[in-house]
Amino acid sequence: MIDQQRLWDERAARDYDTPGEGMFAPDVLDRTVERLARLADGGRALEFAIGTGRVAIPLSAAGVDVSGIELSHAMIARLREKVGEAEIPVVQGDMTTTFAGRDFSLAFLVFNTIANLLTQDEQVECFRNAARHLRPGGRFVVELWVPQLRSLAPGHPGTVEVSRPGYLLVDTYDTIRQLVISHHVRFGPDLADGSDARMSRTPQRYVWPGELDLMARLAGFDLEARWADWDGEQFTADSRSHVSVYRLAGPG
Repeated sequence: MIDQQRLWDERAARDYDTPGEGMFAPDVLDRTVERLARLADGGRALEFAIGTGRVAIPLSAAGVDVSGIELSHAMIARLREKVGEAEIPVVQGDMTTTFAGRDFSLAFLVFNTIANLLTQDEQVECFRNAARHLRPGGRFVVELWVPQLRSLAPGHPGTVEVSRPGYLLVDTYDTIRQLVISHHVRFGPDLADGSDARMSRTPQRYVWPGELDLMARLAGFDLEARWADWDGEQFTADSRSHVSVYRLAGPG
């Protein structure tokens, strides 16, 4: 059993924020917020695993009424340094069971976070929990990476995903259980704790797009659209990630 509170602790919350860079870069974040605002269609939005507010804060600033669910106390504390409860309400808890209200027009789960649920059953329950929050015809949006198993060399169950100054990301795969461990190695003179290098690990359960679609159908959703990115580029066999939009049965 993974202790998610320990995994997403104060240091993880601090390291998560990289203002203006990476997933916080304007060319990434602006497109994400613009697309989600359109999909909300004037209604309320709920972010599963809201984290430190990377998407929720600018989405709220764009005029969308945003609430959140978040398991990590440290992530919520970081979010609260930026905005108050009145602006973006957050319920602390697991995204598979925690309830934050009804009649949302949009629920969303970005940046591969559904993979933090390490069993198929938990991932199915995440879809069912999204359905409980949405009004008929509401949308559930999932941003997720595509497993890169084609890049695995025979007999070598690991890949180097990122290699840049100060950071190395190595993924190791358990293809029987559909699990991948991401090994994050940070090094150089700028580490806050003064060490030469620091390593952390994050486990994930990878999901193929077709499997995700079946999970959605079990919860009463139909696939409305799938893009390769937030710009709406066509999803192909070579796409490394996807943004999938599911629509709950009913008018809308």
